[in-house]
Amino acid sequence: MTISIDQRIAEEIGVSQHRVTAAVGLLDDGSTVPFVARYRKEATGGLDDAQLRHLEERLRYLRELEERRAVILESVRSQGKLDEALEARINEADSKARLEDIYLPYKPKRRTKAQIAREAGLEPLAESLLGDPEQDPQTVAAGYADPDNGVADAAAALEGARAILVERFTEDADLVGELRERLWSRGRLAAAVREGREQDGAKFSDYFDYAEALTALPSHRVLAMFRGEKEEVLALTLQPEEDAAADDPSAPGPYERAIAARFGIADRGRPADRWLVESVRWAWRTRVFVRLDIDLRMRLWQQAEDAGVGVFAANLRDLLLAAPAGTRSTIGLDPGLRTGVKVAVVDATGKVVATDTVYPHAPQRRWDEALATLGKLVREHAVELLAIGNGTASRETDRLAAELVKLMGAGKLTKVMVSESGASVYSASAYASRELPELDVSLRGAVSIARRLQDPLAELVKIDPKSIGVGQYQHDLSENKLSRSLDTVVEDCVNAVGVDVNTASVPLLSRVSGISSAVAQNIVEHRDANGPFTARSGLNRVPRLGPKAFEQCAGFLRIRGGDDPLDASSVHPESYPVVRRIVAETGGGVSSLIGDGAKLRSLRPADFVDDAFGLPTVTDIIAELEKPGRDPRPEFSTASFKEGVETLADLRRGMILEGIITNVAAFGAFVDVGVHQDGLVHVSAMSKSFVSDPRDVAKPGDIVKVKVMDVDTDRKRIALSMRLDDDPDSGERGGKSGGGKDDGTGRGGGRKSKGRGGGRGGRDGGRDSGGGGGAMADALRRAGLDKGPG
Repeated sequence: MTISIDQRIAEEIGVSQHRVTAAVGLLDDGSTVPFVARYRKEATGGLDDAQLRHLEERLRYLRELEERRAVILESVRSQGKLDEALEARINEADSKARLEDIYLPYKPKRRTKAQIAREAGLEPLAESLLGDPEQDPQTVAAGYADPDNGVADAAAALEGARAILVERFTEDADLVGELRERLWSRGRLAAAVREGREQDGAKFSDYFDYAEALTALPSHRVLAMFRGEKEEVLALTLQPEEDAAADDPSAPGPYERAIAARFGIADRGRPADRWLVESVRWAWRTRVFVRLDIDLRMRLWQQAEDAGVGVFAANLRDLLLAAPAGTRSTIGLDPGLRTGVKVAVVDATGKVVATDTVYPHAPQRRWDEALATLGKLVREHAVELLAIGNGTASRETDRLAAELVKLMGAGKLTKVMVSESGASVYSASAYASRELPELDVSLRGAVSIARRLQDPLAELVKIDPKSIGVGQYQHDLSENKLSRSLDTVVEDCVNAVGVDVNTASVPLLSRVSGISSAVAQNIVEHRDANGPFTARSGLNRVPRLGPKAFEQCAGFLRIRGGDDPLDASSVHPESYPVVRRIVAETGGGVSSLIGDGAKLRSLRPADFVDDAFGLPTVTDIIAELEKPGRDPRPEFSTASFKEGVETLADLRRGMILEGIITNVAAFGAFVDVGVHQDGLVHVSAMSKSFVSDPRDVAKPGDIVKVKVMDVDTDRKRIALSMRLDDDPDSGERGGKSGGGKDDGTGRGGGRKSKGRGGGRGGRDGGRDSGGGGGAMADALRRAGLDKGPG
């Protein structure tokens, strides 16, 4: 029996079908995932964001599957070949691959050799030999020779008959499906270096002679191997499992035997047996295996791509939800050498109040003048924070900031190193031109650096997520799949935090549930023309923000100090009547009730449930009233880089340093320890216990202590360990060298490098850290730290 899409999704996520049906109905009606997850819990039974996102993705896939199924049914029906059995098989197909397997024999195609042979009357010959191998092929085939019909002799007749059988073997959907799954579960992907590419493809050296089971290959290795093939350094081959039972290498392998068994073919010494066995071999080698090779490469790629997109999305979520420094006057410093350090002062609201450029570094070395300029700006604008971009000259500028902090006095000024990934993209964007038209492009980067310290989420939403640089192999990933995934992450983060409608930018507002870019622009223009909103109801006067959009967005927009204190909370306006009933029950007013934990905890949510608002909604309302508008992000804290450790040359094995995790990949975490080159904590060195997923113990923005295990200054690789009792001189250490990461931003070989490759530290090569072979890799292997894949 064919099950419905809703039923299938319900089984996949382990919930009742009516919850899925309700969620699908809401999504189809124009509701967003954040809105449904937060404000429609009664309807969906409390499906959370993750479940709803999975539901949304599967709904898209299964609806595409149904559309394709309908097309195939109509195609086969129009050919007059659709019987009840075939229709049932098509309707039961549960994946696109299975559907295409069944459709293949009926799919309109160019005239094949098999079709030409049928037209020449050779199908009875094929059937005869398959059905009765006691016949001599040459003798029987001679009777089908017909030069006038394109069959010159017996050999030509047998060739045509073989083409017919090969096509039949290839188009058996059940057989092909079984062989595909067998090859997937038992096959290997092998890589070898192409002749003459050893030197210029050195970053892939770990794959010059390499093979691993398809089901064991982690995503980053798959992506690395496919990139090596794309760059014509590696030759990749899919290898079926070895046939241990075969003494004769020329004997049929397990896949050929499976095809033969399916059609009752066996070499028992009968006249036609050898010809039939050769037909099976020909089918496997020229058709079936070629097709499965394409299918499984695509499956391998899609799984690796999904994992790569997942890594990027998870890292982006952590970055967007990083702790905000808050409403504190901040100086943003965009470091540079010859061109100087760009300076931008923003007030507590993020408004630019001053800009300048100082030249403390070579070749001008106007150190004291730079200190004086910065000190004056700090005093004039009551600056509390210094945000230093982590690009070129960042450590030199950090020294300048440290001296400035001392001059200002203890506790008055705090310096923080900030990732500047994507700042240049924002600076040159059309939005930056509109937002900061009076500033030069170079100064806009300093503004962005300052603002992303104050509120990472509000600033980073102005940048294309793909430019933020927290992914792996992002240039190789599907543009649509990556963009869709990252957009949902941004949407979920923005709505989880909430947005102040009176200060938010157009890009930030456009990520709020139900608000398009055009409506976001209208909100800002209405705000500029009429002053700040004093009530959520005022949004109804914004052009093109209709009732549906208001329903979707109102609960996520905050109005601080407005007419109604509830407008500063996540309580949806549709639920205000519940709050009024609670106030009537408790006495006093809304303002006195908000934040009164003792009184709110004494309430029974069930007492306020009615036909319109169920227990989940009432429970959420009471929790929100206790801590209205609470920010789910962590408290702000800073890392302290070790004084005197500014370059790779300053690092020593055994040093314990504090650093910031900049990126997490499938094989470990990259950490900025303040030397212009991130080091790698391999997954094996992240904890004393086994770590299957690095994200279980680390995420971008985390401040961690690490021990330096090894340094390769020539290749710009730093091996770190989060296990501080690891001994760098012992074979027990777990770190692998890293650095020069290619995270898809084109920064391989160093944070500002323009090349995509990135040398040994790039993620292009290396089974785990992205590195190739070389002295360090050899040393690690000798130490027993690199025991091959896995």
